Amino acid sequence: MSPEPGSPDLRPGDVQPEGLGRKAARGAASTGAGLVTRIALQLVTVAVLGRLLTPAQYGLIAMVLAVIGVGELLRDFGLSSAAIQAPQLSVRQRSNLFWSNTAIGVLFAVVVLAGAPAVAAVYDQPKLTAITRVLAATFVINAMMTQYRASLLRAMRFAAVAAIDVLAPALALVVAVVAALAGAGYWALVAQQLTAATVALVACVVVGRWLPAPRWLRGEQMRQFYTFGVFLLGSQLIGYVANNVDAFIIGRRFGAAPTGSYNRAFQLLMNPLNQVRTPSTTVALPVLSRAGLSAQFDRIVRTGQLVLGYPVAVGLGIVVGTAYPLVDVMLGGQWSAVPPVLRFLAVAGAMQTMAYVGYWVYLARGLTRQLMAYTTVTSVLKISLVLAGSTWGIAGVAGGYALAATLEWPLSLWWLSRITAVPTRALYGGAGRILAVGTCAGLATTGAVWALGGTASWVQVLVGALAGVCAAAATTTVPRVRRDLGELTHALRAAVRR
Repeated sequence: MSPEPGSPDLRPGDVQPEGLGRKAARGAASTGAGLVTRIALQLVTVAVLGRLLTPAQYGLIAMVLAVIGVGELLRDFGLSSAAIQAPQLSVRQRSNLFWSNTAIGVLFAVVVLAGAPAVAAVYDQPKLTAITRVLAATFVINAMMTQYRASLLRAMRFAAVAAIDVLAPALALVVAVVAALAGAGYWALVAQQLTAATVALVACVVVGRWLPAPRWLRGEQMRQFYTFGVFLLGSQLIGYVANNVDAFIIGRRFGAAPTGSYNRAFQLLMNPLNQVRTPSTTVALPVLSRAGLSAQFDRIVRTGQLVLGYPVAVGLGIVVGTAYPLVDVMLGGQWSAVPPVLRFLAVAGAMQTMAYVGYWVYLARGLTRQLMAYTTVTSVLKISLVLAGSTWGIAGVAGGYALAATLEWPLSLWWLSRITAVPTRALYGGAGRILAVGTCAGLATTGAVWALGGTASWVQVLVGALAGVCAAAATTTVPRVRRDLGELTHALRAAVRR
């Protein structure tokens, strides 16, 4: 089968290990530049829309998105990662994958349209019927985009993907703000979702510069893609249920306003965090898939943990210390229930990040069946702890979520080491140092905020953040942390070297 025009079909061995390292570093640089912009946009979105809309309005959209998100996983069917990871992918196979995703997207759009009244009944919120039906359109839009985006990532066009990922939410934010100012209420958030999906699709088509065949093409070997996809889909669905059981329980037990408060904490913290972790997979998956079992594979995984972990741990430590003044600055006084939730979610986010490199290994080596088994076990643990925590309200739910993540991260590396070669000892050691540095940053930030009690919230945030950064910098006097810093510096130089 002929390779894809314009995006060479790379196989393990086509690129020298040193070349893969440079591609990973440059991909991380492009993705990181886009990431900084997206996080800034996310914070602006939270700050602006949080003052234009109420917690109850946010809660309505959060309820629908918890349901819509399941359909989004089904719509993808794991085929985007299957296309990126495949050793070979022909033009005809890519076309068939496009039509597979599109057909699944149309199917689930119809299902959601028909099931919208049931969604409203589950939450006892009649307004959800219309919201759910309108958002069903995103299934088709995102389905059509799936293979265009996968093709760009397979070709390692990371800069193009990063630009699209900035453009879509930026235009969506403008639309949402205009609609909110016009008095659209929760419909401003619906418009934001639809605009982001549409802009991303159009941009991917323009940049991708290819069109699928007008119909399904017979005679192509497709089974390997569907096998990879179905097990990845299974693990994603199980993980999705576990990751969203908190919002569902709060919606059922406590109503729209507490759900909105919990959602704001997630938007303020977990969304930016996911915008760090998810793009890291867009770089890691195509690069590690081509590294095979080479020594460079282990080096990329170890360095990836350091590059991802240190900034996240320090940042989340600062969030823990500044939670109360930060929420006051970002959202205002009406969101007083958010800071305790934010603190627990920051702990959960740090722990989840430590385990994230294992996810790269599962995908790069095609271990989706094993990934589904692991996800099943950890999801049972998470659901159990979240249910137990709900006895103490939304803060208890967040606490259960954080405790589950704390127990899961060491288990994740041990589980992976039982089924494939992975530098387990180095990853445990790296995670321990990362968490220690993050803890130092959090303690210093907390102390600074406490000492400045009674001053303006923005002063507490700025001084607290400065104290956290200084504490993190002081840990570089520890020899092993200093060596980690050297690896990070080397990765940065590789990223900017031309």
